[in-house]
Amino acid sequence: MPDALPNAPVVDRGPTSPEPPSEILTAESRNILTLSAHYISLRLGWIFKTETVIMPAFMDAISGAGWLRGCLPIVNRICSSLPPLFYAPQLKGARRKKVILSVATFAMAIPFVVLAVTWWRVGQPGIGLAAGLPGWLPALFLACYGVVFVATGVQRLAWATVQGKLIRDNRRGRLLAVSGLLGSIISVTAVLLLIPGWLERPDHGFGWIFLMTAAGFVVAGSLVWLVIEPPDADTPTPRRRPGQLLLEAWDLFSANRSFRRIACVAMLFISIQLAFPHFQTLGREMLGDEQRESGSHLMYWVVAQNIGFGVCTFLFGWLADFFGNRVVIRIQILLLASVPLVALWLGSLADNSGSGFYWITFSLLGLTPLTFRTINNYVLELAPPSEHPRYIATLNLAMTAPFFASPVVGWMVDRYGFEPIFVLVSIVVACGALLTFGMAEPRLDEHLEESSPVDPSSTVE
Repeated sequence: MPDALPNAPVVDRGPTSPEPPSEILTAESRNILTLSAHYISLRLGWIFKTETVIMPAFMDAISGAGWLRGCLPIVNRICSSLPPLFYAPQLKGARRKKVILSVATFAMAIPFVVLAVTWWRVGQPGIGLAAGLPGWLPALFLACYGVVFVATGVQRLAWATVQGKLIRDNRRGRLLAVSGLLGSIISVTAVLLLIPGWLERPDHGFGWIFLMTAAGFVVAGSLVWLVIEPPDADTPTPRRRPGQLLLEAWDLFSANRSFRRIACVAMLFISIQLAFPHFQTLGREMLGDEQRESGSHLMYWVVAQNIGFGVCTFLFGWLADFFGNRVVIRIQILLLASVPLVALWLGSLADNSGSGFYWITFSLLGLTPLTFRTINNYVLELAPPSEHPRYIATLNLAMTAPFFASPVVGWMVDRYGFEPIFVLVSIVVACGALLTFGMAEPRLDEHLEESSPVDPSSTVE
């Protein structure tokens, strides 16, 4: 199965990918621009809550326990995987998917408003942050964090479904490329203008950071209403119990070999997030006391990660349109597998000389959200259009499995250090890259086997 596509980027659309209606094709260019603007605004909000830097730093500020840091990835994945699975039938039956995309994006903003107001009320910067803060603050933070990712999971599901409905297979890469590059430029500019002043505040300006995150999400949710989306046919959505939906997800995973392969690749790839909370902790250990207190390192790491994301998005987005998503996923995962080893090597240099180059770690971590979206685009190509919500929700659920080890990973980092954990994570992620050699390539008409519809109203084109 060659990775280069004959006559690319012209796509031989197989029987599971019919040509979209003319009203969708007519509005496609406008929708690419509108969805790009939505994603740029989303990136603007997201950069101020970067999972590898800001959120673990806030958790360290209110409670430095490694096992609590380790809770962040598992809360992230469970909350962003189960609710979308349960909501997928409702999304499939919705006439206009953009409404759900907008509402979910608005919902992402609410917990950050709560955190901003709470921090302004209870933050006591004069006595060493964690020492003088109420004991319930970590619990509130984890609760808000969970709500954020419930909304984020539904938002990602709706985003993928809207893309699958309105944008053709061989144009999704350029949507990702343009929105990712412009989003990173605008986001990095905002960080450079705003973050230094906030980090110099005694409380590190977390209240303003969270409020800026909320503002970006509100703008992104508003822009969705400019998308031109013809309504789907009004079809009834039978109510099903959560247990039934879980069984249907298992049936899809176990019975469909091609889907199972990409789901296993995704599970191994996403294991990189087990190390997310600990990258900034390792980096902080290389800094001097004055650098730690200033907090400026957080800004540099956030900027590095988002520049890495923007550059890689532009490059890999166009490559995906030309060569297909399979080979792009393989390269992305191989690069991510090197990140823990790069971090350990920089941390091992004499006299902490690697601290000045530790930003390289975060620039490579910018590949994580890009790989996640590339995998989603791959599944959109393989899955029957009417089943996009079901396949994406099941994929997200499969990626939850590694995160049950996250608190244990945090505890082991505290007990045994970074080296054994980072090496293990690197090996696991590299195995995901090896599995891509058995994946189908939909651009060569190697589509998923047709799974049975999950209800009488479903159809497999």
